[in-house]
Amino acid sequence: MARYAYDRLSALDSSFLLFEDGCSHMHVASTATFEAGPLTTADGGLDIERIRDFIGGRLHRIPRYRQKLAWVPIENQPVWVDDDRFNLAYHVRHTSLPRPGDERQLKRLSARIASQQLDRGKPLWEVWFVEGLADGRFAMISKVHHCMVDGVSGVDLLEVLLDISPQATREDPPLFIPRGVPRAFELLRDEVIDRVTAPLQVAGRLLRDPVGFVSGIVESVKAAAETVLAGATMPSETPVNQAIGPYRRFDWVTMDLEYVKDVKNQLGGSLNDVVLATVAGAVRRFLAHRRANPSELTFRVMVPVSVRSSSERGTLGNKVAAWMADLPVAESDPARRYTAVCATTARLKTSKQALGAEVLTRVTDWTPSTLLALGARLAHRGLPFNLVVTNVPGPQVPLYLLGARMIEIYPLVPLFARLGLGIALFSYAGRLHWGFNADWDVMPDLHDFVRATEDSFAELHAAALADRGARPRPDARAPVGHDPLPLQAVRSSS
Repeated sequence: MARYAYDRLSALDSSFLLFEDGCSHMHVASTATFEAGPLTTADGGLDIERIRDFIGGRLHRIPRYRQKLAWVPIENQPVWVDDDRFNLAYHVRHTSLPRPGDERQLKRLSARIASQQLDRGKPLWEVWFVEGLADGRFAMISKVHHCMVDGVSGVDLLEVLLDISPQATREDPPLFIPRGVPRAFELLRDEVIDRVTAPLQVAGRLLRDPVGFVSGIVESVKAAAETVLAGATMPSETPVNQAIGPYRRFDWVTMDLEYVKDVKNQLGGSLNDVVLATVAGAVRRFLAHRRANPSELTFRVMVPVSVRSSSERGTLGNKVAAWMADLPVAESDPARRYTAVCATTARLKTSKQALGAEVLTRVTDWTPSTLLALGARLAHRGLPFNLVVTNVPGPQVPLYLLGARMIEIYPLVPLFARLGLGIALFSYAGRLHWGFNADWDVMPDLHDFVRATEDSFAELHAAALADRGARPRPDARAPVGHDPLPLQAVRSSS
């Protein structure tokens, strides 16, 4: 039996390492706020030692959090190995805002933390606990490299570290004994064996089920071709799509989930359709604010789609494909804009784009790492979309950290080259939380885009209720402006 053990990264997981450079940080993140309550110390601070002890007692459930990267020689293929110098205090950090810390200060701190890359010599995650917020609250800012998790597996991890009951119990974890790290020649030998045996495994499948295998190949090729064609044309260059730097702005907004469901219940479609139609309206408003004519632009979003099976729940790594969807930013009427979005997503649901993206990802697992690196870098410089919009469903019951209730949580999606803005959404306990990650220089007016998002949704909500003659909710904010839609009296929230 081998004296060592390790896990090989998939091509998709590896791609997020290849995409990363000095300006594009490939970690996913979130900022959550909690009621401090039972975690308040006698002097009014935060009991960080109790928190560290609790998290340390849960890490055996997620072994990847005590693993770091190693690299296969020549191939430069990354693998996961146990970190024999793992230090929990390095990863679970403690800081404070000047009391009483407000929301603006927390956003700026979150942005500064998001602007710093993770150390590749250590396990690729950090959690910052922030005390000093007003009203006796504290915050948890988490960072995990995208090569470790996607949105769905990130939710699974959240449910491992948090509880659905305020009565948390500390676990007595097994002793962590790091497995031996393979030497360079052992990694290279194993890689050669994998390359040789992979075609033999395919041949075995062909012999066992030749008809099914061939039909599956044909279906996969069709799907891959459809995916490639979807990204063959480039969208328009917009004020959002400029060269980015290393520094970030982070902003957020919260919507009542029932308000969002009002739209789909009145007009049909899905919650994701409401999100995309809201983004389309926000982009239209923002482009007009930047003196760009939305009627002359093709604006395309990339929408990650989970291909994680029920049996893969709780596992780490990335199990995602993608849709490419052109948003109807030229359409001034919110109801017609929503109808156009629904037509686009309905077409995508019957297409093979998501399957094709998954097929292409599997194929790259056989691709030499040097070619994969070249392809990733070329793709990174010429992405066929303007914006990433990812919407992850979360738990609809309150979660607790050692009895402290989580109030809100705002997700952050990483920025690729020439993508100055990324939008991530997370539903939790009856509310839809929007997180806006933006480049510091490309989006100095991020607050304008956030305001445009709020106005776009209010406009869509009013149009949906008017369509059925329904009475608007008393606290629903009316849309501002008309076509074109200038932004006035803008809230400064960054």
